[in-house]
Amino acid sequence: MIKGSHFRNLAINRPPDTYGKLCLLNSVGQEMSRCKTSIRRGQPNPIYKETFVFQVALFQLSDVTLMISIYNRRSMKRKEMIGWISMGQNSSGEEEQNQWQEMKETKGQQVCRWHTLLES
Repeated sequence: MIKGSHFRNLAINRPPDTYGKLCLLNSVGQEMSRCKTSIRRGQPNPIYKETFVFQVALFQLSDVTLMISIYNRRSMKRKEMIGWISMGQNSSGEEEQNQWQEMKETKGQQVCRWHTLLES
């Protein structure tokens, strides 16, 4: 996860405190692995530059889904989802499916693309 753009805090008029959560799901939707970025405080265009490695066999890549969710951390440990996308078996859109396919074909090389988050 590299960076985000134009994140807003709808509750109050200041930039949100955001983090990303990544969850790898198997073909029946069970969680296989998860991780999250550190929090970027008060940044509408946060730069994460964080890399996550999921151990998945090449033959399994067509059967898993990577869910990526962005959250705004509010006061008292409360959180609200800003948006999400998914890639892999259950991709949330054509761009996500295209990136997943390109990632499979480049075998381990980094593939970077912008994605528009879906509302929660």
